[in-house]
Amino acid sequence: MIVRTLDDVDGTDRDVQAATWKSRRLLLAGDGVGFSLHDTVMYAGTDTTMWYRHHAEAVYCLEGAGTLYDLDNEQSHPLRPGTMYLLDGHERHRVVADTDLRMACVFSPPCTGRETHRPDGSYPPPEAPVDTPLPGSGSVGR
Repeated sequence: MIVRTLDDVDGTDRDVQAATWKSRRLLLAGDGVGFSLHDTVMYAGTDTTMWYRHHAEAVYCLEGAGTLYDLDNEQSHPLRPGTMYLLDGHERHRVVADTDLRMACVFSPPCTGRETHRPDGSYPPPEAPVDTPLPGSGSVGR
C-alpha cells in the first residue's frame, strides 16, 4: 500500500515547477502501478500549449476556471470543477487559466518524475532520458 500526502511531496523532487504550472507528482513510474498521478496547478492568467505524443492523459478539474482548446479539432471547452477531459488521441491542446486551475492528472504510461514540456509541448518518450533532445532541434527535454 502506498499512502502519500501533498505535504509529503511539497518541496521534494516530486514537486516540479515551470513558468505556467506546478505539478506535485503523487505516483510515478518508480511506484510500479502502471500510471502516474499528479496534482497540478495551472497559474491564473497563463496560456500553456501541450502535446502528449507519448502519453495518454486524463485530467479532472478540481478548482478554478479556464478554457481547453483542442488544436487538432478546432474546438474549445470550458474548464470548471467537475470537468474531465481525456487526451486519448494525443491531441495538441492549450489550457488558458482564468483563475488558478487545480487539476488531478493521470498519465499512461507513467511519468518518471522530472519531465517538463519540451519545445513542441510534449514530454520525452518514457524509455528516453528526460534530457533527450528533440530530433533535429538541439533543444533539451527539460
